[in-house]
Amino acid sequence: MGLSLTTLASASDNLRGVLAMLAAVASFVASDTMVKYAGQELPVGELIFLRALFASFITLSVAHIAGALKPLRQALTPVMAMRTLGEIGATMLYFAALVRMPFADANAIGQFAPLAVTAGAAIFLSEPVGWRRWLAASVGLAGVIIIIRPGTSAFHWVGLLVVGSVMCVAMRDLATRRIDRSLPTLLITAVSTVSVSISGLFLLPFENWLIPRAGTTLLLAGAAVCIFSGYFFIIKSMRRGEIGVVAPFRYSASLFAVVSGYLVFGEVPDTITMLGITIIVAAGIYTLHRERMRLNKAPAKVSLCPKRQ
Repeated sequence: MGLSLTTLASASDNLRGVLAMLAAVASFVASDTMVKYAGQELPVGELIFLRALFASFITLSVAHIAGALKPLRQALTPVMAMRTLGEIGATMLYFAALVRMPFADANAIGQFAPLAVTAGAAIFLSEPVGWRRWLAASVGLAGVIIIIRPGTSAFHWVGLLVVGSVMCVAMRDLATRRIDRSLPTLLITAVSTVSVSISGLFLLPFENWLIPRAGTTLLLAGAAVCIFSGYFFIIKSMRRGEIGVVAPFRYSASLFAVVSGYLVFGEVPDTITMLGITIIVAAGIYTLHRERMRLNKAPAKVSLCPKRQ
């Protein structure tokens, strides 16, 4: 028996969604790689300012062309302010860690963010989270602890900066859920990129900013392009394929980071770090699996109890 046209179309959409997710993840890792490399020359505040400045130019240009900047006044709300603070904190803490620790380690700890968002949604938004997903979040945290290794000679405080960045990401994402859905995504992104760029200036009095070399400037411009393309592809992936099929491929970032860390910086994660990375990725994929099961069960409950809707 041949496959139906609907099945073929669905499979095609999922394949495109997966490819878009892989493109998004590769773009984000490429951006971080460029920033880390540029961090060998420039201080953190200048890195933040320049990359976000280039990203702001790209985002504002596209948003203006698309007419997404018109409802700017409606976007200036306390929830947007909270989201922006989370974005700024996440960027500052992650960049500060990224230039001081192995690339794959920083990326792996950052992969704990979706698990932190799951826990935060249960605590602050009263979203239902079963014991299995709580267990997965706890296991993922154990993976983070394995990478950081507190209490041992391998421990370095810089890893805690990434943990702080993850907490800021969770705050940002939880605030995003409260933002009016009528506001364009490009507008929200524009507010974030401009605010992050300005935040880099606050570090100027504490750092020795330099005139970057042309090559370094091009690297940061490239990082900005990669960030924009990453956001573009991740939105495309979520709209094209089924979330349950597409979302797990976000964890391919850990593989890309290991490869990038080795090829660009000569970093080779040790066995314990690889164990921690594996645990975080496995816990994240399991959480997505449980979420998919929950969503699949929801229609059945609706059809059995229609009067409660």
